[in-house]
Amino acid sequence: MNFTFGEDQEMFRDSVRGALERGCSPEVVRGLWETESGRSAELWAQLAELGLLGMLAPEDGGGLGMNEIDFVLPLVETGRAAFPGPVVESAVVAVPLLRDAADSGLPTAWLPRLAAGEAIATVGHSANAFVADAHVADLLLLFTRGEIHALARDAVRIVHQPSNDRGRQLFTVDWQPTSETRIAAGDSAARLADDAFDRGAFGCAAQLVGVAQRLVDTAVVYATQREQFGKPIGSFQAIKHMLADVQVKIEFAKPLLYRAAHSLATGASTRSVDVSQAKATAGAAAAAAAKQSLQVHGAIGYTWECDLQIWMKRAWSLDLAWGSAAWHRARIADAVIDGVLPARSFGFEPKD
Repeated sequence: MNFTFGEDQEMFRDSVRGALERGCSPEVVRGLWETESGRSAELWAQLAELGLLGMLAPEDGGGLGMNEIDFVLPLVETGRAAFPGPVVESAVVAVPLLRDAADSGLPTAWLPRLAAGEAIATVGHSANAFVADAHVADLLLLFTRGEIHALARDAVRIVHQPSNDRGRQLFTVDWQPTSETRIAAGDSAARLADDAFDRGAFGCAAQLVGVAQRLVDTAVVYATQREQFGKPIGSFQAIKHMLADVQVKIEFAKPLLYRAAHSLATGASTRSVDVSQAKATAGAAAAAAAKQSLQVHGAIGYTWECDLQIWMKRAWSLDLAWGSAAWHRARIADAVIDGVLPARSFGFEPKD
């Protein structure tokens, strides 16, 4: 299995990184916290212009017709920038869900609008206690009693829930399922629900890798500026080892993330376990990055004025979304020990 990326994929990643560095700075993110919605239509339109929001939509649906392998590097960049918006719910989960629910008639109506950034979708999956960004979603895809329903925002009642991460706003949604809102039931709904969960976990894993890297990069910069005993603290061996250990965790998480992208794109039988490995490992790397970056910053890292909180809070909120690290480790254990799901190693396979 080859985990290297082509020149076009790397150039696209660089384009997304450059756009986010220009338009989604910490100052912009903090400014959005003070607005009523906490979201920016301009930033969302920029992602649409880059093609990011329609990467998984077919070309005849206004998208790029690409797959998760093409999407993974740009997704990491949205985590690196702490992008405030439902990229995972709308572009990673809702778009392919609508694409695959072809019998519902919704793809024709919604995919071009979602890909163009003219509409936003979010997903209320049973795996999540709350629905992310329901307040800005034009379409809500909600799961209940083995069915999937599609409702417009004015057809539901939402209640905002407290969250430590202002860049990821959470809501409860009160709604009534009807035969008119149902888009899938039975085996079809179960398959779509499983696909949606794995894509949601994959999207969060990709963003967690970006978050972790930004935390380490921020700590490295600070360590070159802060001095003790007349020297930058980054010259101290303890600081070097602390950050190097976190970087190793990030580098270990990357191939697991890339394998999850490959498994989703190819429909591999081991998809669910591969996704769980990526989510659990990326979450652990981000948690370690948050802890050690705060340690490097010292007392100033606890203050509101320090930008470190933006990525620390995102690490914590993403770790709990679409299955916690503990949940995903349990799914891996069920696969490896009890054979509940297909699981394979990178190379070694035990013989009977």
